Amino acid sequence: MKNHLILLIPFFLILFTLTDVQAQRYGTAAGLRLGSNDYSRTLGLTAKQRILKHTTLEGIIQSDFSRNTTMHLLLEQHKPIISKRFNYYYGLGYSFGWEESQVKNPATMEIITTYGNATNGIDLIAGIEMTVLNTTISLDYKPNFNMSGREEFFRGQVGISARTVLVKSKTQDKKRRQKARAKRKKNRTPFFEGLKEKIKRN
Repeated sequence: MKNHLILLIPFFLILFTLTDVQAQRYGTAAGLRLGSNDYSRTLGLTAKQRILKHTTLEGIIQSDFSRNTTMHLLLEQHKPIISKRFNYYYGLGYSFGWEESQVKNPATMEIITTYGNATNGIDLIAGIEMTVLNTTISLDYKPNFNMSGREEFFRGQVGISARTVLVKSKTQDKKRRQKARAKRKKNRTPFFEGLKEKIKRN
């Protein structure tokens, strides 16, 4: 067992080196998400957009192509673990969709299932994420609290996502700085005009 652990040390060192040197933080990333819970297995699309230094907005559309199709919008806060490319995140959001619902009848010991129910609810999310070689891989747990349309108040889901980095954070930051610079330049008052205005006020 000890020998196996010793052999794994170089692997982890290489992984962390790749993560720190070759990986890229992202401004925009999009890809696929696989979700799983007690009711269904879903395939979906996921996209993340960095809106602040450590904050992203994530949109998810997922379906089991049978009885459950949902859409989610989540605000997420990221915290680095080892580097900027390997982090954990948590957040909350809103969801809606069309889901199955199960009602238990104790008298007859039957479970009545209905589907096509219009639902909406509140999501929480917590996960870990690594960006390497222009790809972001994440593992998350996303509990959902139903507000209407479903009998079950709580449903949890484990998700694995793989996203391609579409816009790197450096590119996004550069564009943001250029816009801020152009705005300052546009609003800047020429020196002599500003001096004339001061003289007029006095």
